[in-house]
Amino acid sequence: MASLSPPEEAAASYHRRHSKRYPSNGVESVSEFAKRPKIISPPPKPSNFISSSEIESEFSHHDPDFARINNGSFGCCPSSILALQRDWQLRFLRQPDRFYFDELKPKISESRAVIKRLINAEHDDEVSIVDNATTAAAIVLQQTGWAFREGRFDKGDAVVMLHYAYGSVKKSVEAYVTRSGGQVIEVQLPFPVISADEIVTRFRNGLASGKANGRRVRLALIDHVTSMPSVVIPIKELVKICREEGVDQVFVDAAHGIGCVDVDMKDIGADFYTSNLHKWFFAPPSVAFLYCRKSNNGGGGAADLHHPVVSNEYGNGLAVESSWVGTRDYSAQLVVPSILEFVNRFEGGIDGIKKRNHECVIEMGRMLVKSWGTQLGCPTEMCASMVMVGLPVCLGVASDSDVVKLRTLLRERFSIEIPTYFRPPEEGEIDPIAGYVRISFQVYNKAEDYHRLRDAVNQLVREGFKCMSLSS
Repeated sequence: MASLSPPEEAAASYHRRHSKRYPSNGVESVSEFAKRPKIISPPPKPSNFISSSEIESEFSHHDPDFARINNGSFGCCPSSILALQRDWQLRFLRQPDRFYFDELKPKISESRAVIKRLINAEHDDEVSIVDNATTAAAIVLQQTGWAFREGRFDKGDAVVMLHYAYGSVKKSVEAYVTRSGGQVIEVQLPFPVISADEIVTRFRNGLASGKANGRRVRLALIDHVTSMPSVVIPIKELVKICREEGVDQVFVDAAHGIGCVDVDMKDIGADFYTSNLHKWFFAPPSVAFLYCRKSNNGGGGAADLHHPVVSNEYGNGLAVESSWVGTRDYSAQLVVPSILEFVNRFEGGIDGIKKRNHECVIEMGRMLVKSWGTQLGCPTEMCASMVMVGLPVCLGVASDSDVVKLRTLLRERFSIEIPTYFRPPEEGEIDPIAGYVRISFQVYNKAEDYHRLRDAVNQLVREGFKCMSLSS
C-alpha cells in the first residue's frame, strides 16, 4: 500500500476519529442533526495532547523553504480542518437543494452557538457570522452613516477612532461617516509605547475634542490589538471611559482578537465587537463574527444593523441576514465546531495556545533586540502573539517606501515572510529607530524561523546595506 503524505495522513486520521459524525455516504437529515451529541467534550488526557510531529503534519502544506513569521496577516489552517472544509463543499455540490433547505442554517446556528460560548455572550442572536472583520466594520459604520443622513445624529457630531485603525476601516469611516456629515476625530497615539497610561490619556483628550462646542460622540471605534504597529490596547478601560463620558456606542475592532487575546463580551462591555477567526483561531479564510449587545431596554443591539449585501433574508435580523447573502461558499463558517475540537487537542486549549504563543514571541523578540541592539515597540504586557522589533538604524530606513522594499528583499532574497513598518522620526530626534518588523508566533513556528531573520538582517548590516540602494 502506498504511504500517505503528511497532509493526507492528518486528514485521514481526523476522518477516522469522526467517521460517524461526518458520514461520507450521504448527508445528515435535520432529525439526525438534532440527535447528534454536543460538540463540547472533556479536554483530552495529557497522553492525547497533540504531538510536535502531528503539528508539523497539520501544517506541512506551508512552503518549507520560507520562514513564515507573519501569521498576523493571513492566519493559518491545519490540514485536518481543510479536509473537513472540502467535505462541506462537496456536500453542497452533491445535493444543493437538500443542503440549502435542511442543513445550512442549522449548521451555521451551531457555529454561532460555539462562538457565543467562546466569547461569553448572553444571547444567541447577539452573534452573527460574516466573512471578515472588514465586513463587520462596514455593517456598524453603515448604521452610523444612516443615522447622520436621516437626521437622528446632528451634522458635526463625532466618531472617535484611533489613528492606528486598520486602513480598510478608515476607508469605511470615510465612505459611511464623513460623506454623511459626521466629524471624525483620530486619536494620535505614540509609538514606541511606554505604558498604557499614554493611550488612556490621549483617548480622553480625543473624546473631549469630539464633545467640544456641545457636540456628541456618537461612536467610539477602538482596536483591541492594533495591526501596524501592533499594540494591545487597554480596551476595558477605554470602554469604561466611553460610558462615563456619554458616548452613544462603542465598537471594538478586534481583527486579531479571538485566539490572540482574552475575548469576553460581558467583561469588555462594548456594544459591538468583531474578530476574525481565520487569523488566530485556525479557520480557513475567511470567517469572522460580529457581536451586537442587546440593549438594556429589551431591544436588540442589531435591530437597525443590516448586511451590506442585501438578499432574501433582509429584515429578519442581522444574524439571519448574514447566514444567507446569496449562493457562495459557506464552508469556512461550517467548520467552526471542528476547529474547537482541534484547539482542544492542545494543553490548555485556546488559552494554553495564547499563553505559549505570547511567551514565545516575547522570547524571540528579545533575542532579536539583543542581536540588533534595538528595542521592542511596547512593554511586553502590551503584546499578545505579535511584537514590534526595531531594526538597526544603520539600514537607513527613512520612508514607507523603504520598508516596503525591505520587506520584498527579505522575502525574495532570504525567503522570510515578515511585515515591516516605518515610524516617522519626531522633530529633534537623533538617529532614531525608524524601521520595525512585526513578528508573529503560532503553533507551527520554530526558533529557527526567527534565527533566519536575525541572521539575514545581520548579514545586511555586515554588507553595509542601505535602503536607499534599493530601486523603486
